[in-house]
Amino acid sequence: MIAVGKCLVSDDVRDEFFCCDLNSCKGCCCVEGDMGAPIEECEISLLEDNIDKIKPFMTEEGVEVVDTVGVFTPGIGDEFVTSLIDNRDCSFLYYGDDGIAKCAIETAYNQGDIDFNKPISCHLYPIRLSSFGDVVAVNYDRWSICKDAVCLGKKQGIKVYEFLKEPLIRKFGAEWYDQLVKECTGK
Repeated sequence: MIAVGKCLVSDDVRDEFFCCDLNSCKGCCCVEGDMGAPIEECEISLLEDNIDKIKPFMTEEGVEVVDTVGVFTPGIGDEFVTSLIDNRDCSFLYYGDDGIAKCAIETAYNQGDIDFNKPISCHLYPIRLSSFGDVVAVNYDRWSICKDAVCLGKKQGIKVYEFLKEPLIRKFGAEWYDQLVKECTGK
């Protein structure tokens, strides 16, 4: 484990290779799984406040789900997750012309329509966070659907923490990330 601030970072975040290979997996992490993506309580209002700017990028089915059940549903314990279409696709998912699953929230953000990128749990994947009091565990989540991302990461020499620089800074700040890099590289 690597201690950075009030976080305990798994050695796997430092040691394992990873680089999303959307041409291979087609973004199936937005489809597979047994529930929606975890969302933080503060993200609910951001989604609700911006939903009218996100909807133009959503499918009709996704809009119907959000209009019916909302942008989230209860997850495990006190967790919230994105709502799903037919207990499968994230309600914010749509497919691009290339057949790759895309995020309507991220698309609205990238087009400058909203100032909120996708939920941090999506942005951080394959890292998953767990809180234990004041301590946050930062763990690498291995999922068989990401095997091509592991291969591409190895081929390009990209470690998990390097691939996820932007979302790690978004979540914990640049100073925290710089400390993580020092701990990972010894420099």
